[in-house]
This record gives sequence, structure tokens and C-alpha cells, in this order.
Amino acid sequence: MTNDLMQRDANWLDDPFFNQIGRRFFGDMMPRHTLKTDIKEHDKKYVVKVDVPGLKKDDITMNYRDDILTVGVKRDTFNDHTDDKGNLLMSERQYGETSRSFRLPDVDREHIAAKMTDGVLTVTLPKLEASDRDDTIAID
Repeated sequence: MTNDLMQRDANWLDDPFFNQIGRRFFGDMMPRHTLKTDIKEHDKKYVVKVDVPGLKKDDITMNYRDDILTVGVKRDTFNDHTDDKGNLLMSERQYGETSRSFRLPDVDREHIAAKMTDGVLTVTLPKLEASDRDDTIAID
């Protein structure tokens, strides 16, 4: 029941060597974090969990097209914890947009469900029944 998801090392942006060189050339345009994701494949469904701490439902977009699930997030603003004297020692929180895409074939798109609980987005993608898949090719 192996899925043919591409195996990627999503943490390459967190590598200290790459970060040091990448930031030297690209500055703060380099994203600091990606959307941390778990994907499980079951007999009849895929379950995708994405960490989205501090985001609201309106900050998240999802799309399933051509066997690709894309999850995007956008943070317009964040609370500044600077005190009245401007004493901010460190700030890692950023605003902007990012997205991740995953190939999940043979999904019953009419029954995709998503919910968000405690900063985790859970997307359930039921698989099509074998009889619903159209793998045949007609020969003229």
C-alpha cells in the first residue's frame, strides 16, 4: 500500500550551513520555516496533518487539483511584544505567505474534509473505490 509520494528532505532550509550562505545572498527573503506536515496512508483514505499554530481558518487556503493537494497559509500581521521602551531582544515571528503541495492520487474529491484543532489542520482525503477509478484507455 505504498504511496508514490516524492521523498523530499523538507528541512533543507533549516540546515545551519545553507541558512548561513542563503541568508548572506538573499537576506530575509529566505523562508525560515516550512509547514511541518505528517501524511498517513490508510486502505481507504489519506490523512494529512499540518502544523498551523496561531493561524485562523481564514488564513488557510486548500486546493485539490490533478491529484495534488496544496495547503497555503498567510499571516498578515502579528502582535508585537516590544515594551514601551522598544526593548525587543529577538523576533523570529514573520508575516507573509507559504504553501506546500503533495501528490495524493485517486481521491474522492467530493468527500474531502478538513478541521482545525489546537493549531493542527487535519485534512482527510477518502480514496476512490476501485470501481470508480477510470484507468482504462480506449483505442480508436
